[in-house]
Amino acid sequence: MNTSQKEINVESLGQEHINLVFALGNEDFGVDVNIVREIVRVPPFITRVPNAPNYIRGVINLRGTIVPVFDMELKIGMLPTALTEEARIVVLSVSDVMFGIIVNSVREVRTIYDSQLEPASKLSTTMDKRYVLWVAKPADGRLIVLLDVSTLFDLDQILLEDSE
Repeated sequence: MNTSQKEINVESLGQEHINLVFALGNEDFGVDVNIVREIVRVPPFITRVPNAPNYIRGVINLRGTIVPVFDMELKIGMLPTALTEEARIVVLSVSDVMFGIIVNSVREVRTIYDSQLEPASKLSTTMDKRYVLWVAKPADGRLIVLLDVSTLFDLDQILLEDSE
């Protein structure tokens, strides 16, 4: 196949989206790589926050910055699993709000094309579909649920509370 045929094939796939793919339970999820600040090991101790919802694990001190940490499994309605050596905190930054999400493992950074995306309405899950942007169906046959992080953590509400 010559170069011009490859270019045509890539163009036919549509716009590309680069996502960090991580595991929760037996499923793969993804978030836009542009909001990922870093990936850190889960520390032995996460400081609990009194009266916080159950999906808020607590806060960690990340080089002098206090970062709230959310348990993704609890937040999206999955049964929590025990943390293993593979578990990580993915630190995200959305609209100048920095927070961490605990994931079972980080799988890869993956390019997903428009042609591989399907609407969340086709997803058969108990998870609230408002939290899902798309379902990606890459060539390897896996399904990757692409999350709408702003909606999932109601960041507009958090930003409103901070500005009051």
